[in-house]
Amino acid sequence: MCGNNMSVPLPAVVPAARKATAAVIFLHGLGDTGHGWAEAFAGIKSPHVKYICPHAPVIPVSLNMHMAMPSWFDIFGLSPDAPEDEPGIKQATENVKALIDQEVKNGIPSNRIIVGGFSQGGALSLYTALTTHQKLAGVLALSCWLPLRTTFPQGTISGVNKEIPVLQCHGDCDPLVPLLIGSLTVEKLKSMINPANLTFKTYSGMMHSSCIEEMMDVKQFIDKHLPPVD
Repeated sequence: MCGNNMSVPLPAVVPAARKATAAVIFLHGLGDTGHGWAEAFAGIKSPHVKYICPHAPVIPVSLNMHMAMPSWFDIFGLSPDAPEDEPGIKQATENVKALIDQEVKNGIPSNRIIVGGFSQGGALSLYTALTTHQKLAGVLALSCWLPLRTTFPQGTISGVNKEIPVLQCHGDCDPLVPLLIGSLTVEKLKSMINPANLTFKTYSGMMHSSCIEEMMDVKQFIDKHLPPVD
């Protein structure tokens, strides 16, 4: 994911139509790439926002019989009590923070950056937002969960993001990451950030995927929290 890692291609980027004054960094799910999400954001883009959809490194994934595929970290199981790849999650978080730092160097302040993702990418974006000292504009958490939620030490959340706006979305027919996991995630988040800033939306009949209604909600969230500054 970083520039010095030759095995991971550069992110898929939807550039701003004019000078970029805000950015969305969005992380795909297991086995996917950033291209499909870049295409989705191209359909709802705002002219002052840059959309960055990085690609995960290809690693063996325990859940899939150690087959190598794009994955931000290893996954051992999908049940709420499955063991988790703590070192991998923490390393992936550092990589996302480096992407945020890169945009700050490019002239976009961190409080004009939304991080987000789908499924495993959404999990990573939540963990990053709750552990970074970079003040962010918001989090898009689609069809996902909060990693390492049982071991989250009190006080881990840096004060800068206690008030962070979060849009969490989930399909009510998701067979891979069931709605129950989404609901458990919401309850945990309510104890960690200001619940008034947390929005949880469910979509009737939606499986482990996205839909037009959800993307419209995503666009509304981005437009609200990354308004034009000029």
